[in-house]
Amino acid sequence: MSIPLVLPMAQAVLNRDAEARDDSELFDKLWLENETRIIVLYKGKTLIQDGHLKLLTTEQATAGKYRVYLGRTTVDLADQKIGTAVVLSVLSDNAAKAIEPDESKWHELRRSGAGLHPRDAALFTQALAIHNWHETHQHCPNCGAITVMQQGGWSRLCVSEDRQLFPRTDAAVIVAITDDQDRLLLGTQGSWDQNRWSILAGFVEAAESLEAAVIREMKEESGLLVTNPVYLASQSWPYPYSLMLGFQASVDPSNSPEDIRPDGVEIAKLRWFSREELKAEAKDILLPSKISIARSLIEHWLGEEVISATELNG
Repeated sequence: MSIPLVLPMAQAVLNRDAEARDDSELFDKLWLENETRIIVLYKGKTLIQDGHLKLLTTEQATAGKYRVYLGRTTVDLADQKIGTAVVLSVLSDNAAKAIEPDESKWHELRRSGAGLHPRDAALFTQALAIHNWHETHQHCPNCGAITVMQQGGWSRLCVSEDRQLFPRTDAAVIVAITDDQDRLLLGTQGSWDQNRWSILAGFVEAAESLEAAVIREMKEESGLLVTNPVYLASQSWPYPYSLMLGFQASVDPSNSPEDIRPDGVEIAKLRWFSREELKAEAKDILLPSKISIARSLIEHWLGEEVISATELNG
């Protein structure tokens, strides 16, 4: 029996307030609101306190490299009321040290996101995704000229061609494959620890449907032909700015046991797990983080939550 998918980073916690982005005085106005809160990023990390994002006031925030208006809260966020404006401030070395000189107190989403309230994890995800896009699009992809930020941080303008660039999202499918015994296929990459396992995933190619991408990617990575891909849910994965589209699919009956083979590039080993095997071995297996859609798809198939070595090892 499956359980509902729990996707912390897919929560809608902000009204992105797109109509305010063209206001040339936007940040001046936001800084006049006492309730405005700032999420700071330094090298892709942020500050966390007592399981919540440490959001700063406009008085506490020092000048950063750039700012992005993320929107207004639609849910209670720590001690902030609904409708609070939230701004991302990406910090330089000096600015980060002025706020928190101890680098051990700056947290990565991958490592610390699972301990956050879902609303905070979703906010961190949005901030990190737009940050990663800005970091990699400071030059025009067409002519190489400098680009400058516009629209409250939600577009960039090529100064040479007057070309407007918008944040991109890379679509990727992630698939829970099951066989005729309802076992789940998990794989491990060569660069991972030997006991780290996850379901298979891959990027959607140009002019390809999601369903076609599921069939192609699973064949490439496992050697198996899958059928009946069924969409379940999606979740942002800001590394750098992906959208993970979760599917379940079945192994086609035409496959033979010999057909299963890892591609040897992305996937080093493959293994079928029954529910009993996964539950029995969970404490010795590093499963994906609790914040990931991969973990949610695994537990959806399993029918219950499970504690793995990922959580036990902290």
